[in-house]
Amino acid sequence: MDYLQDLVTLRGKISTVRKQGNSIGFVPTMGFLHEGHLSLIRAARAQNDFVVVSIFVNPLQFGKGEDYAEYPRDLENDSRLAAAAGCDLIFSPAVRDFYPPGYATHVEALGSITQGLCGASRPGHFRGVTTVLVKLFNLVTPDRTYFGQKDAQQCLVVKKMLDDLNFNIQFKIMPTVREADGLAMSSRNKFLTPRQRAAAPVLYQSLRQVEALFRGGERNGAVLKDKVHRLITAVPETEIDYIEIVGVDGLKPAEQVEKSCLVALAVKFGSTRLIDNIILEV
Repeated sequence: MDYLQDLVTLRGKISTVRKQGNSIGFVPTMGFLHEGHLSLIRAARAQNDFVVVSIFVNPLQFGKGEDYAEYPRDLENDSRLAAAAGCDLIFSPAVRDFYPPGYATHVEALGSITQGLCGASRPGHFRGVTTVLVKLFNLVTPDRTYFGQKDAQQCLVVKKMLDDLNFNIQFKIMPTVREADGLAMSSRNKFLTPRQRAAAPVLYQSLRQVEALFRGGERNGAVLKDKVHRLITAVPETEIDYIEIVGVDGLKPAEQVEKSCLVALAVKFGSTRLIDNIILEV
């Protein structure tokens, strides 16, 4: 497995891979890899000749007071895990090279798709996501790219960006990978205290309760949201950022679940913010 930091060297490697007639699968990450990331790498390995993984903690998608400096990093272990999962090349640029002095160009998705959920509670976040991904896609030129459903809003934003900007990239959304107790795997889970970690599965438990109500015939969005709210607020050390039910098409709030909807939530356990979601299929 190759490990590259230099942008010019990466372009040369990708050019060689292309001249050899290989297809490229790409998994963009911020590192501190877990089984969720590894499932994406394995999917890319199964569907492509050459697999690239980026490891880059992108400062543009962190707002003031967020955990950019504290975000976990372990490049040595990431390299070992990625290689075992089938990665051929890790690209991990330095921030100063990726965003050199005078950098002034950004890409931004507008409209309802970024106005709610994490777009409302983390202003500028998705502008950072779309900007970094356009740069990475231009460098790696993948045939396919792989994302996890845990970041459902991000998936929809990236898919819209790829369509709007005419990227010739197949976009693959893979299922959320969970711990045995249902907690969605996340690099931020390491910040949870033992007590918070024991409580955190309430997120998925509450979503499953909503799914059960929905399967039983409940369609009122307010009733479904209230069920989640009551279950989560009963747990100490929780602070709800948002609980929303939105249409999958456009992420607009749904008062009645009459078409496929995303039930999405963001909750803080102490200072650690976790997200999760499920889709209610009509």
